[in-house]
Amino acid sequence: MTRKVLFVCGWSIDRSPAAEDLLKDKEGYEAKSAGVKPGARNKVSKELTDWAEIIFVMEQEHKEALKLINPRATKKIIVLNIQDDYKRGDPRLRKILEEKLSKHIQI
Repeated sequence: MTRKVLFVCGWSIDRSPAAEDLLKDKEGYEAKSAGVKPGARNKVSKELTDWAEIIFVMEQEHKEALKLINPRATKKIIVLNIQDDYKRGDPRLRKILEEKLSKHIQI
């Protein structure tokens, strides 16, 4: 069985795509990333939140934005508390993501 995981940040440029990369070739997972800001590379939608079994957001403000898009999605949202201080390829970001995500899913 495949778990559908959605990663959300502001612009979908660094943090959420980096998290998606961690699960890209991982058996048992289908991962997508999206952003909540206007003009995000891949804008989060109600359809995406409905698709996901579990949603990881980088900051509390992203959870608040998702509540407006899909109030029913809040039951499956986990806030990782990762500030927008890293670029996508930064090994520090990868380490932080692995550490935080491993508490909830197998990395």
